[in-house]
Amino acid sequence: MLGTMIHLKSLRVDKTDAIWPTRYPFSIPAIASCDRIDFATPVTFFVGENGSGKSAFLEALACAIGSITAGSESVKTDKTLAPARDLALRLRLAWTKRTQKGLFLRAEDFFGYINRLSTMKAELEQDLKNVDEEYKTRTEVAHAYARMPYVAELSALKNRYGRGLEAYSHGESFLEFFQSRFIPNGLYLLDEPEAPLSPKRQLTFLSLMHRLLAQKAQFIIATHSPLIMAYPGAAIYRFDQSSIETVGYNELEHVWLTKSFLNNPEHWLKDLLEKESED
Repeated sequence: MLGTMIHLKSLRVDKTDAIWPTRYPFSIPAIASCDRIDFATPVTFFVGENGSGKSAFLEALACAIGSITAGSESVKTDKTLAPARDLALRLRLAWTKRTQKGLFLRAEDFFGYINRLSTMKAELEQDLKNVDEEYKTRTEVAHAYARMPYVAELSALKNRYGRGLEAYSHGESFLEFFQSRFIPNGLYLLDEPEAPLSPKRQLTFLSLMHRLLAQKAQFIIATHSPLIMAYPGAAIYRFDQSSIETVGYNELEHVWLTKSFLNNPEHWLKDLLEKESED
């Protein structure tokens, strides 16, 4: 694709100390077996079952990079990322051209971010009301100067997010956030971005991602979504109970299981419900 860029080209896992595999996340089999991952395409997917280590590995990578987050905490101070920071110390990164642009985003961080934006807006509006009350007997010039910082901050929020992310559905606000925060030449690490998105919105997300790729962005995404992981030309790393390996799209259980179910949902549901009744 014209304009594509691979900023992070590989990582190597340093296993020279005695910590392996004594504690989480070093004890996760797929992570314990990993020596190196190459990023040969601008889109890379980490795929696997819950608990397979894909999110833990993505978090460690974000910490090793020093990624910007959507949350109030940075990757350096977020307590939930303490195990990831431990693993990050053992990751050796190789760059084509290091970028300071981009974002690390987990679904739970995004929803917390929305709540903080809503609180910030409400507090600014209340502060503005307090100023209006306090300065109602003062000169118009003094009143205008007192209002200025609050009006400016509210205006900045509106310019960036329009009617406000909290006014959208979860899926709409997620996409609105992407559009407002995605910039060219960035490295974006996303953990399960499909969480708030309907199938149709997932396709919209792919369109947005495609647009950014043409502007020298790189994406590394942990996902369960067969729709998202179908992006053409992407590299797929499967995390299983013993290793991390590259696989083709049609080799993934996520894909053939979804296809099989959609082709014959009655059969699948009949078997599942019968087994549930037997149990």
